[in-house]
Amino acid sequence: MILQAEPLNAAAFSPFGAVIGADPATAIEINEGFTTRFHRLAAADCDGKTILSIFRGRVRPLQVLMLERHPLGSQAFMPLGGHPWLTVVALSPEPAACRLFACRGDQGLQIAKGVWHHPLLVLEGAQDFLVVDRDSDGDNLEEVFFENPVSLAV
Repeated sequence: MILQAEPLNAAAFSPFGAVIGADPATAIEINEGFTTRFHRLAAADCDGKTILSIFRGRVRPLQVLMLERHPLGSQAFMPLGGHPWLTVVALSPEPAACRLFACRGDQGLQIAKGVWHHPLLVLEGAQDFLVVDRDSDGDNLEEVFFENPVSLAV
């Protein structure tokens, strides 16, 4: 099976979460007009404490061997380096349910609580992401491994 990349946009990604980016429809001028705030682009949905971290993704083979999900909290990823990257999401943990999105370097996303996804897929070198997710007691990680890899076409 080969997944074809589709551009990340709010409508296509809505079953899986939210796209995070500088949306002009949310712009509010603050600080005497010297700052534009792009307001309420996503809301963390975590049972327990919400934290901020930096994840450093590294290039890996463009294939999907597994999916994971976090039943107790959403995860938001915002790239810090401005480089394109990929995300694979699914509503059920099987290859046929997977969708591949090509994300621009200025696009982040929030994966909704309980949505299956592949770990970070960066396309060049090491890339840092600001991540908002959950840090509390309880098992917040489920993983499923595939018998055959799913190839990714970008």
